[in-house]
Amino acid sequence: MRPVRTAFAGALLGTLVLTACGQTGTTTTSSAPPTSAAPAAGFPVTIEAGNGSVTLAKKPERIISLSAAHTETLFAIGAGPQVIAADDQSNYPPEAPKSDLSGFKPNVEAIVAKKPDLVVLSNDQDKIVAELGKLNVPVLLEPAPTKIDEAYDEIADLGAATGNKDKADQVVTGMKAEMDKLAAAAPKDRKLTYYHELDQTPYAATSSTFIGQIYSIFGMTNIADKAPGAAGGYPKLSAEFVAQSDPDLIFLADVKCCQQNKDTLAKRPGWKGLSAIKNDQVVLLDDDIASRWGPRVVDLAKAIGDAVNKAAAK
Repeated sequence: MRPVRTAFAGALLGTLVLTACGQTGTTTTSSAPPTSAAPAAGFPVTIEAGNGSVTLAKKPERIISLSAAHTETLFAIGAGPQVIAADDQSNYPPEAPKSDLSGFKPNVEAIVAKKPDLVVLSNDQDKIVAELGKLNVPVLLEPAPTKIDEAYDEIADLGAATGNKDKADQVVTGMKAEMDKLAAAAPKDRKLTYYHELDQTPYAATSSTFIGQIYSIFGMTNIADKAPGAAGGYPKLSAEFVAQSDPDLIFLADVKCCQQNKDTLAKRPGWKGLSAIKNDQVVLLDDDIASRWGPRVVDLAKAIGDAVNKAAAK
C-alpha cells in the first residue's frame, strides 16, 4: 500500500495515536538460506508498503507480527501456521502465539533471536525498520489506515506477502459485501448525532479518521467534528462540550480498559440528563474490535448498525 502518515487511534489511549513513520524507497529481500526447492507460486513478490518496495524471494514460514490488527488479518487469510510469534497486544484469535515482544518498544535482539523470515508491523517505533534491515531481516510496514479502502489494501498486501493472495482477496470481497449490506440497511429518514469515546479524558474521533469513516456509512452526524482541535482527528473534548451537544447515541470504546458504562457516564458533570443516557442509547463496544482495522471491522460496523437501527425505531 502507499505510505500512510496519519495514524489510526489505538484501543489504549495512553498510546492513542500510532504514528507510522515509514522509510520509503527501501527494498528488502529474504535472508533465508537458499534451498534446492522451487519457489512457491507467486514468489518472488514485491509489495508496495509503508517502508517502500519490499521484495520477498520466497514464501515466509517464520513470521513475527508486531501489530495486533495484523495478527488478526494473518490468521483470517490463512497465514496463521506461518506466524511463530505475535506481540504482547495480540489477543485474537485465541490461538495466536502471543509473546512478550512489543510493537511499541521493539527489542531488536529479541526479534532476531526468533529467526524470522518476515516481520510485520504497523509502527516504525525506534526506527525498528532500519535496525532490522541492517541485519537483513525482511520487514513489511503496513501503517494504521486512514480510510477503509486502505485497510482492504493492507489485507491484500499481507495475502500477497505470505502466499495467501486468494484467501486474502476472498476476505476483502466478503468484508466489502457486508459493509455494503449494512449501509443499505441504515435508516434514511432519521438524522442521528453520536459521540465515539476513546477514553474517559475524554478523547473522541472525528469523521476524518478511520473509525469516523465507518460511522459515516450510517449517515450520522459526529459531534466531535465541531470540537476545538478537531482538525487533528482526535480532539480532547470538555464535559461541557458533550453536554451541550447532547448526542443521540454514545459509543464507548473504553469499556474493558477503563470500565466505562452508562452509570459511570451519568456521574460526570452535566451528563446525567444526556439524551443517550436517558434513552438507554449508550453502546458498549469491544475495545479491541473498535481499535483495530483487520477483518473484524465488519463486526464493529454491525454493532454500530444495530444501535443506529434501534435508535431510529424509537
